[in-house]
Amino acid sequence: MPIRIVIADDHSLLRAGLRSLLNSSPDMEVVGEATNGAEAVKLAQELMPDIVLLDIVMPDTDALATTKELAEVSNTTKVMMLTMHEDTALMQEYLRAGASGYIIKRAAETELIDAIVAVNHGIIYIHPSLMHAIINPKPRMEFQSEDKSESLTLRETEILRYIAEGHTNRQIAQTLNISVRTVESHRSNLMEKLDLHSRVELVRYANKFGLLNTNTSKD
Repeated sequence: MPIRIVIADDHSLLRAGLRSLLNSSPDMEVVGEATNGAEAVKLAQELMPDIVLLDIVMPDTDALATTKELAEVSNTTKVMMLTMHEDTALMQEYLRAGASGYIIKRAAETELIDAIVAVNHGIIYIHPSLMHAIINPKPRMEFQSEDKSESLTLRETEILRYIAEGHTNRQIAQTLNISVRTVESHRSNLMEKLDLHSRVELVRYANKFGLLNTNTSKD
């Protein structure tokens, strides 16, 4: 019986490429596709797949919370994170949340196939580049020891506060009466200015420097 897979990624071209690759394997079958976390959880509950291949960055999605939800759907459904971020701390966050695999988007096609087979057999899969960093760790500086929030605009600081409080992009857009795309643009600027790579890191940064208590105006 083939390994049944749900792909969760907001980019249609990437989903199509993954679907074609996985369906070309006689041991795999893509049974569903989602464009955000809520859809991924719903499909997992309805289809009970063996694997959910989950992109870390999708609109209106807290990937860490989604991972926890998916891990609770069924003992037989396993979650694999698909990401461009080669960050051991981030990887460990997702493994603690219940993920069974963490693979980088630049991985070779054969590596993805092998990773899915391994995870389906109950093996925790970690991309080799990250495994090497775990085995041979480099000295690490304390997370964001420098407060760079002065480089942010009032609007960016306001959006950072809402993100840290757990609001989705859509909720932030409705609250501030702006488009979701504008929120996403501000979030991208935030990550670039602060040298952060995920919602998890934005939340940690906001908590570390007390930005949750910052009063900002809507300019």
